[in-house]
Amino acid sequence: MAIGSKNLAPVELDKIEDSVLIEELKKAKEELFNLRFQSATGQLESHGRLRAVKRDIARIYTIIRERELGIRAVPAAAAAPAPKAKKAAAAKDAAATEEA
Repeated sequence: MAIGSKNLAPVELDKIEDSVLIEELKKAKEELFNLRFQSATGQLESHGRLRAVKRDIARIYTIIRERELGIRAVPAAAAAPAPKAKKAAAAKDAAATEEA
C-alpha cells in the first residue's frame, strides 16, 4: 500500500487487519518525520506530500478508533476464516464417514 496516495480510501482500509494498519501507521509516521526533516533542511521537493501523508495518518487513526468503538466492523477476512475452516473440515469428515 502506498502511503500518501489517493488509492488509500477508507473502503480499502476496511479490508486491512489491525496489525497491518499499525505497521502502515508506523511507516507513515516515519515518512512524515523524514519529510519534515527535508523541509527543515530545504531539500523537500514536494510540499504537497506532507499534507497527503498527514491525511493518511489521520485516516488510519480514524479506522482504528472506529473499530475500537464498534462503529466500523473488523475485516471479515481476518475474523471469519477460523470458523469456516473448522466447518469445512467437519463437513469433509462427515462426507468421508457417509461414503464409508
